[in-house]
Amino acid sequence: MTVTNGGGGSFSGDDAHLRVLGYEEKFDRKIGMWSNFALGFLYLSPMVGVLSMFTQALTTAGPPSILWLVIAAGGQLLVAMVFGEIVSQFPIAGGLYQWARRLWNGPYAWIMSWIYIAGIVVGCTTTAMFSADFVLALFHSDSNISSTPLQKLIIATIVVLICVALNSTGSKTLATIAKVGLAAEVAGIVVVGLYLLIFARKNNFSVLFDTMGTAHDGDYLSAFVTAAIIGLVLYYGFEACGEVAEETPNPSRTIPRSMMLTVILGGAAALFAFVGYILAAPNLQDIVDNKVANPITAILTDTFGETGTKIFLVIALTSFLACVMGQQAAGSRLIFSFARDDMFPGAHIFKKISGRKVPVNAIVLVASLCICLFVLLYFLPDALFRVAAFQMLAGYFAFQMVVFASLRARAKGWKPGGNWSLGKWGWPVGIGALTYGVLSMIVLARPNGDPSLHFFDRWIALIGFLIVAGVGLIYMVVAKPYRHSTAPEGDAIEIADLLREHRAKHDMERFAGQVPLAEPDRQAVTATE
Repeated sequence: MTVTNGGGGSFSGDDAHLRVLGYEEKFDRKIGMWSNFALGFLYLSPMVGVLSMFTQALTTAGPPSILWLVIAAGGQLLVAMVFGEIVSQFPIAGGLYQWARRLWNGPYAWIMSWIYIAGIVVGCTTTAMFSADFVLALFHSDSNISSTPLQKLIIATIVVLICVALNSTGSKTLATIAKVGLAAEVAGIVVVGLYLLIFARKNNFSVLFDTMGTAHDGDYLSAFVTAAIIGLVLYYGFEACGEVAEETPNPSRTIPRSMMLTVILGGAAALFAFVGYILAAPNLQDIVDNKVANPITAILTDTFGETGTKIFLVIALTSFLACVMGQQAAGSRLIFSFARDDMFPGAHIFKKISGRKVPVNAIVLVASLCICLFVLLYFLPDALFRVAAFQMLAGYFAFQMVVFASLRARAKGWKPGGNWSLGKWGWPVGIGALTYGVLSMIVLARPNGDPSLHFFDRWIALIGFLIVAGVGLIYMVVAKPYRHSTAPEGDAIEIADLLREHRAKHDMERFAGQVPLAEPDRQAVTATE
């Protein structure tokens, strides 16, 4: 693709695509396809998901709760496909915010982003706090130990500050940590899971279908639906691939593939590990009955001994660190993109780029909000899992706002103009993704099944969501931040037509031998050959 700007200069490849969308290059494109995939994989982080939610899933619905890993994978793959053709046309930093703005308008994108930022911050918070038990187990003689609220506060704060320091050094560091984290995920999920399945199996496969007494008063369906959080939490983060679109070469082709690979491979790895831990548990009934403080380390200690468990904990903590770093990076890019369009409070501060070409102020903001939540959870230590449910409700709501906007744009005549498209499958995939998302939100918003809990505790996910959305709506109506921006909006159809026009012109010129292949096109041709 070759585009000429108003000044007569000529641009090609990724820079040209970005200029067609109304922006100039600000970042270094140092995050290649595998680093981009690694970032999404680490944000999704099957190891972190399994380690964090294993106990919750088993104590709620027993081993059959693993079925949610399969159900959620199918639904989120549909969402990833919808996102894939959107990001292929709009490979811009900020991901969901930019997609909603270009598919619909500024106000719609504003409230969606407000809710989504809250979800990212809470996600970063819960991941850092879930790491506390494993940090403590690493340095304690008893690996089967749980951290106190104060220990969670201190450890999570240290983890977040380390990630701030690493993220502030530049995109190259992020790409490197993503690769290291990916290696840790593979070692911790695939290698350990394979060993548990082959050499350490203590239970028959039939236990995977045994509810093991979790059907309270004969009502297992309610328990099973409550356990949906294991699947809904896990398949969250693949959109991070799109948050760093301006730091990725050839993003129009690369990012859709990265998103789908993240869901497919991440889901397979999580299912593999989850089954391995269940079958290797020497005291599975005690785990289901919530009599084991730290089931994962108990299983590993029984299998590998103290030394082997400590080695695994180092690998696991590497994955936790990389996951928090990826979440922090994704959140900061969204805030930067939001501020770049003068749509975010304090935009003049958060749209600044450091000398290392990273949005440091936005990174610090994400970390500061996380630390505030650490303090809140110090006083509400039992609310951690329910706060995680809010994270998912906010995230799924934002996802479905984008899916709905894409269906609306398609109804108005939008035909995606990126290098990756669903074609005739756009409608059925989009409708399927929206249906899955709405059902997931209903599951996440329903109250906790324990009637002994206080009203606020039972409904904390929905109440938290309504508070965040309500405050955002009030601010939007009163301050009208969307009026501060002159950035493009609602131009999906026009941009798609323009991209097709330039692509056709470029193909004709290339065929005539007038223009050499741009680097992304040369790579594509080489791969095809």
